[in-house]
Amino acid sequence: MTLALFDLDNTLLAGDSDYLWGHFLVEQGIVDGDEYERENQRFYDQYKAGTLDIDEFLAFSLQPLAAHEPRQLHAWRETFLHTLIDPIILPAGRELLERHRQAGDTPVIITATNRFVTAPIAERLGVEHLLATEVEMRDGRYTGRSCGIPCFQEGKVRRLEAWLAEQGETLDGSWFYSDSHNDLPLLERVSRPVAVDPDESLRHTALERGWPVISLRD
Repeated sequence: MTLALFDLDNTLLAGDSDYLWGHFLVEQGIVDGDEYERENQRFYDQYKAGTLDIDEFLAFSLQPLAAHEPRQLHAWRETFLHTLIDPIILPAGRELLERHRQAGDTPVIITATNRFVTAPIAERLGVEHLLATEVEMRDGRYTGRSCGIPCFQEGKVRRLEAWLAEQGETLDGSWFYSDSHNDLPLLERVSRPVAVDPDESLRHTALERGWPVISLRD
């Protein structure tokens, strides 16, 4: 099969679901507002700058999952999805996914954002295959820790390679759509890299290398 790989945040979405989940927790009074908002913004700024320590960020962002029962977390998540995610799902992104399906390609979302946040978003987009940072559960509760390799930067490549081995597939003819310079390790591996509404660094690299630059927001 030919893979059509998609980053999620700021690619198929007109925003960052990980950052917005943190913002939602603050708005709902689920976490300490001022301190959490400052840290959430600090980590997001580091992500954009390419300096994010993914382990430090995950220790911060997953901690609220350990503090509450899954049933309550899932109820909050439904409100989050309805109020903050549904409005930023890009119609042009849905259309692009459908064009790949019609061409016989297999869509895969590959994202650094954790599976708790992204699994229902992938379902909304009709994408069966999701590679995301995994969240640990024990005895029916989230532990507040990640497990396995975080699906970030070079980790995206390693996670994808493991998945390809399980599926008996290769990257021959593959596409990858992303907005972020953090995804350069994977963009450099696929047959057809595409920069989507890219950040300044990725735009420069894409133009330098002759990669297509498209927008799903126009």
